[in-house]
Amino acid sequence: MLHKRAMGVTSLKNPWFRVAIAAAMVFFLVSLTITLHRYYTFYASYDQGIFNQVFWNNSQGRFFQSSLSSALSTNVVHQGEFPTVFYQRLGQHFTPALLFWLPIYSLFPSPVTLTVLQVTLVTAAGLVLYVLARQYLESPIAAFITLSFYCANAVLGPTWANFHDICQIPLFTFTLLLAMEKRWWGLFWAVAIAILLVREDAGIGLFGVGAYMVLSRRFPGRGAVVCLLGFGYIVGLTNLVMPLFSEDISERFMMERFGQYAEGESATTLEILWGMLSQPFRLIEQIFTPFGRTIGYVLGQWLPFAFVPAASGGAWAIAGFPLFKLFVAQGQSVLAINIRYAMTVVPGLCYGAILWWSVRPQVFKTPNIRRFWIFCLTLSVMVTIGGNPNRSLSFLIPDSIDPWVHVPLTRQWRHAGAIYPLLAQVPDEASVAATTYIIPHLSSRREILRFPQMELLTDAGRVERMEYILLDLWRLQTYQVAFRHDRARLAVMVPKLQRLTESGEYGILDWRDGVILLGKGQASEPAAEAAWEDWRSQYESENMALYQALD
Repeated sequence: MLHKRAMGVTSLKNPWFRVAIAAAMVFFLVSLTITLHRYYTFYASYDQGIFNQVFWNNSQGRFFQSSLSSALSTNVVHQGEFPTVFYQRLGQHFTPALLFWLPIYSLFPSPVTLTVLQVTLVTAAGLVLYVLARQYLESPIAAFITLSFYCANAVLGPTWANFHDICQIPLFTFTLLLAMEKRWWGLFWAVAIAILLVREDAGIGLFGVGAYMVLSRRFPGRGAVVCLLGFGYIVGLTNLVMPLFSEDISERFMMERFGQYAEGESATTLEILWGMLSQPFRLIEQIFTPFGRTIGYVLGQWLPFAFVPAASGGAWAIAGFPLFKLFVAQGQSVLAINIRYAMTVVPGLCYGAILWWSVRPQVFKTPNIRRFWIFCLTLSVMVTIGGNPNRSLSFLIPDSIDPWVHVPLTRQWRHAGAIYPLLAQVPDEASVAATTYIIPHLSSRREILRFPQMELLTDAGRVERMEYILLDLWRLQTYQVAFRHDRARLAVMVPKLQRLTESGEYGILDWRDGVILLGKGQASEPAAEAAWEDWRSQYESENMALYQALD
């Protein structure tokens, strides 16, 4: 059984605490600069728009409604229905914890608020981690673990991304573990509930904490309750509550991630669990394949902690369950360390590292060990930068080497400068269809879709077309040489735009740097129309040459 060391009160006079504070400040300033630049140069994408529209609707009293989420629902994707403005996203992801931050958003209603909030929450998590580490460790090791958190690829990448609900998990989990160490059981249970409210699968991480409490024999009774709470919440929520809002959890999300264990076109979480238990060989195969990516993912998670969590039973107990969920799922994104799911693993690794060092503090005194840890921290940051997570560093790192695609800083801002005057021409209350990277900037409204979707069911009960269309064709044209999905989207958009303008249903109101604005029932501006025709002719000739080259 572990015995905590008596640690002094954290003080600014402590040089290692100042190191932790300095690391938090650097992390905050660098992350905020990168994410704000990402937003203002139109690299923030669809999810930023979804969460902003959800917050905006929440502030209007229309809780968790989103036309952008509706466009991704099973009713639209699989059954061909029209998106609706009153679709409640709780059927896709159950995220009541977002209401904790609604007062802040109501004071500053903007997608930028969510960006600042995310960076702030993750930064605060690192400081709570330092206090947690000091329950067991001397300040130098506690500071190094804090540095490991801030340098982790699984923290940097998701923080430099669109706003996401999982950004709350590190802060809540570290607070939960600190409350456990301090025996502040009132706070412990309050934070446990808050974790569950983050999203429908957050109970997996909470179950891991409960498993540690039981296996370590420190708090077996409370740990058993935590396990039951986490497991019961997931099962009850996904089988009884979320289906009240929509069938997305069984018909879309379960099938997309875990359909390999199910039969038919839908499955509940209980059916998926039974599928795993009844097909053990398929489960084992899924865990270890693809083998190279699985090993690389685990090594990437361990790297900033100098691989210590690999030898920590506490890390395996807490982080093992979120890892298991990722390993048994299918899809490219589950093993992408720069995506938000990776952040769910980090708290368990941090706490496991704390426990490992608590019984081996003398190892840290070895100079080679400290140098190796610094090397691991540096390498983790370098790997993160080199990976250009979520295209947040596209001004620095090419998006593609072969073929070469790189948009330098000056070009990014020049293109952004061309978009803002077009945004200003779209009324705040108007309905609009836009391309992915323009959507966040227009998402503080009731009716918005991603083009080529143009029709939705309004509050009046009528299916209506969007009043405005705003499309960034330059971006798609720039990236299509390297990215098939951009090429496919452009191939769909150009003919549709031509039909809409030729029919007279929409007029071309403006054209700047490959960005086009159309208005329903409005006359085309001659100069904008001529610019569009010139671009379209050039695109068609260049695209023919591109397809021949690709063939």
